[in-house]
Amino acid sequence: MANEVNNGYYKLSWAQRIGFGSGDLAQNLIFQTVACFLMLYLCTVLKINPAFVSGLILGVRLLDCFWSPVVGKYIDNHNPKLGKYRTYLLYGGIPLTVAACFLMLPTVATWSMSMKIVYATVSYTLLSMIYSVVNIPYGSIMASMTRDNDEVLILTSTRMVCANIGQIVVQAGFPIGLAMCVHSAINWNQAIFMAIGTIPAFIILPSLPILKRWFGKKGLYYLLLCVGFVGFAILFTVGKFFNVAECKTVIQIAKIMTGVGLLVGSLMWALVPEVVTEAEYRTGNRPAATVNALAGVAFKAGFSIAGWITPLVMGMIGFNLASEESALPTDPKAWFTVTCIFAIVGFILLTLCFMGSKENITTTPEKPVSFGEMWQEFKANKCLQLVLGVFVVVFLASFISAPVNAYYTELNNYSPTVQNAILWFTTIIPAILLIIVAYLIYKYPLTDEKLDEMNKAIEAKHSGK
Repeated sequence: MANEVNNGYYKLSWAQRIGFGSGDLAQNLIFQTVACFLMLYLCTVLKINPAFVSGLILGVRLLDCFWSPVVGKYIDNHNPKLGKYRTYLLYGGIPLTVAACFLMLPTVATWSMSMKIVYATVSYTLLSMIYSVVNIPYGSIMASMTRDNDEVLILTSTRMVCANIGQIVVQAGFPIGLAMCVHSAINWNQAIFMAIGTIPAFIILPSLPILKRWFGKKGLYYLLLCVGFVGFAILFTVGKFFNVAECKTVIQIAKIMTGVGLLVGSLMWALVPEVVTEAEYRTGNRPAATVNALAGVAFKAGFSIAGWITPLVMGMIGFNLASEESALPTDPKAWFTVTCIFAIVGFILLTLCFMGSKENITTTPEKPVSFGEMWQEFKANKCLQLVLGVFVVVFLASFISAPVNAYYTELNNYSPTVQNAILWFTTIIPAILLIIVAYLIYKYPLTDEKLDEMNKAIEAKHSGK
């Protein structure tokens, strides 16, 4: 059980930290499947036109831009008996698991193209909407467990280690699982390349408190981004001027370096409680779900732009995913089996998160939060605007290359036009986006000293001092 040092400054046990983190592991088993493999499934297994897939991903994400604030508003204005935020891990987790299993039904591959398109649209839309019902309150739990900045940092690092476990399990496990299901040889080079970028998370995230003391908050971000930029430069150089198949060690090291840079996206979640605190300091309300909903919109905006641009532009420059030789097996039953395994394990982990998390700081406003007030908060909170900007750009950098990574290790098997397309999406565009991220972080104004002043002022007000 958490021990209260000062009012609101709770110290958390490792059981609580890991219990909370298991929720991110659970969600990443589903989210990473969608982010890295849904586009490939629709294009290479169902043979749906990449231009339509591009529009579908964008359309669903645009819908989510309206849906997520609705979910955040509802959660901030209600207080269920099982927990203001924890409740939705169970009530949303069951339909989320079912929707994930139905996303890749094997019989759909035998349907007409028009029926495939209808099914893909309905199943993906439902999954996305239900995912928000789980993801938004889950993110809000972190801001409700403690005000202690050091505890928030530890909680964030624990959460992101768990998230990256989910990422590495999916990115390496999905192609391995497909190969096992169809009884074909496992392409270990491909599986390792897709997942190896998550390795820095297991080294850097547990060391965050030490690294932050050494380099400072912004200095740490700049260091990670520089390493990532160099990694993308190496991947481009090898892919452009050398034979990728003969440079396995070099490209694996470079992929690890890119993972260091993209890790900034994980660290951004540590800034969300800071933004919530700044809002509470100004307004007296603690709009955790509202802020997390807006962060979720920005996060998904980066994902959606990547999902929209990648198949569309690659098709325009001569690489049609539906007609080119696929880098992964295309047996529909194999895709269904692997997806169901991840979804079911994810629900078990969500249950563990529900039992392991404890809400210590929650408020329900006397007057329900309106959409107008949400917009006003966005306009008034400059810190929120910058954090949302970073979310959009850094996750665009992460996901614009995610599906195409399966093709990088086979680069020399494609035509020069296709090779250039792959290099643009796996190296050049992400590197440019990291530069933009560095600028946005430079503009972020909240220091740890300022946050401590805000938290003390808030607690003094609550205690009547």
